[in-house]
Amino acid sequence: MSPSPHFSFIVNGLVLTSPASFATPSVIGLLCLNGTLRTSVGSKIISVAVTPNGYADAVNGDRFVMPEERQMSFSSLLDIIERKVRSSGVYYVQKQCSNLTDEMPELTGDVQTHIPWMSEALGKQPDAVNFWLGEESAVTSMHKDHYENLYCVISGRKEFVLLPPTDRPFIPYELYQPATYRQKQDGEFEIVDEDSPKVPWIPLDPLNPDFERYPSYRLAKPLHCTVEAGEMLYLPSLWFHHVRQSHGCIAVNFWYDMEYDIKYNYFQLMESLTSAVGTL
Repeated sequence: MSPSPHFSFIVNGLVLTSPASFATPSVIGLLCLNGTLRTSVGSKIISVAVTPNGYADAVNGDRFVMPEERQMSFSSLLDIIERKVRSSGVYYVQKQCSNLTDEMPELTGDVQTHIPWMSEALGKQPDAVNFWLGEESAVTSMHKDHYENLYCVISGRKEFVLLPPTDRPFIPYELYQPATYRQKQDGEFEIVDEDSPKVPWIPLDPLNPDFERYPSYRLAKPLHCTVEAGEMLYLPSLWFHHVRQSHGCIAVNFWYDMEYDIKYNYFQLMESLTSAVGTL
């Protein structure tokens, strides 16, 4: 087992630890874009999100568009990531249903299935352990999760924009018709509407905010954080986050279900007040 983590800094509830305590020393050698990774799980069929622009689960015009979910072998994905095969889409392993343990259990010999000190602190095991691998163009639009999130980068880097729940009055939400990308035989993508209720989502891009349309966002206080290989980010539940990555970045995150306690009640109050008066 690797040594206990050293806390390099703590700010506003966000913790970066180094060295990582989520993997054995051999994990960097195992989870590489060639060699052992291709050998150990290359033939496995996994779920891959495919989009025309890298934005899965994001606003596109007047739609909230989800990716096309494609089943393919790990080796086929690696051929695309390594640019041995050309593709008109952007590919990202991002299925958030404990895909590490469900689709790639072979890797759990080197990647822990929980973080012992976090499991002890919270008195529970993680609800999901998710594996992430994709192209540089794959971007996670700004959102929040109802989980205590330990985000661990194994190779490459992740770049986060982080905003606390107290910034909710400055963050716009709008309702959108849900839809899904679908790639046609000619390689072009179409947007197909889903037969389901409208979805509330954040239309703002924190990297290029439209202050004319969303002037209240000027009052927000985003934090910018880069998580390098071997580092771990503690992202508290209900924090807003936007994520970019280096090409071929490999990461694993651990989702622990949040407690619906006074913190959640406070956030619900913030939501209700914001709905009543609008963004400030």
